[in-house]
Amino acid sequence: MPAEVVNPQLGWNPVRDLSEVLEYHFMVNALLAGSIVAITAGLVGWLMVLRREAFAGHTLSMMAFPGASGAALLGIPAAWGYFGFCGAAALAIGRFTSGERRSWSEQSAGIGAVQALALATGFLFLSLYGGVLGDLENLLFGTFLGVSDGQVLVLLAVAVATLAVLGIVARPLLFASVDGQVAQARGVRVRMLSTAFLLLLGLTVAATSQVTGVLLVFALLVTPAATAQAITARPALGLVLTVALGLLVVWLGLGIAYFSVYPAGFFIATISFAIYVAVRVALGVLPGRSADRAAGLTPPPAPPAPSPPAPVPPVPARGVIA
Repeated sequence: MPAEVVNPQLGWNPVRDLSEVLEYHFMVNALLAGSIVAITAGLVGWLMVLRREAFAGHTLSMMAFPGASGAALLGIPAAWGYFGFCGAAALAIGRFTSGERRSWSEQSAGIGAVQALALATGFLFLSLYGGVLGDLENLLFGTFLGVSDGQVLVLLAVAVATLAVLGIVARPLLFASVDGQVAQARGVRVRMLSTAFLLLLGLTVAATSQVTGVLLVFALLVTPAATAQAITARPALGLVLTVALGLLVVWLGLGIAYFSVYPAGFFIATISFAIYVAVRVALGVLPGRSADRAAGLTPPPAPPAPSPPAPVPPVPARGVIA
């Protein structure tokens, strides 16, 4: 291996540094995979944050542990375990969280119960396996710098399928996400859309966590979308900002990691969190941001109730002198 790959040095010439990064095939694959994950996770994550299902997304990302341990026990590819457990967990979460009469505390308790059961099942599979679960670090933090050409193609296929399904259900899903009761009154099948979105979220998490790891895929699902929704509530602008922020943090994180001894996941998650904090602080200082959010998905406040009419004095009867 060339010495410049073992110990690359960051210089003052960004063009030379960029050409050095793109010179190696593993970095090109990492940038391609990171871009695909940023776009897919950004679009799905924007809807996830809008629907207040971040806890469900976190639970689905944790399905990698029982999926990997169950696949090792059965002697099948780990991808089968990922997709199987993410799909089963999505259906279970959809069952526990559906229904208009369920409060937010009941929904979160149901999601937490699914997560606890999945983790317990993963520990059981690992105990029955009797060995050491290989590549545990890659399971948590991913292998961005070791992405193969086949993994890039799989990620691309999953991304195309995910975006195609989102394009079909985008309008009714957005309607149901903003006001489920009104959407159901208009004939939208809210419960079916909710379950379908959870399955789509599980598919996205299962495909991307094999490359990005459990922790990083959740960071890319939540942080860029939360940052974009803090800036604006307009759907089109929010989706564009989410994808742009995801691409920015992935490219910066991979570029810095190439010239560093620390993992790319640390830089991607840290940069994403730093941008979120900076945006929240800036919005807290700058006035007039509420008008922008009121122009988007947030409904305007209800008008004040009209004051009661003034009492009308009684009319004296005819012929009676006051």
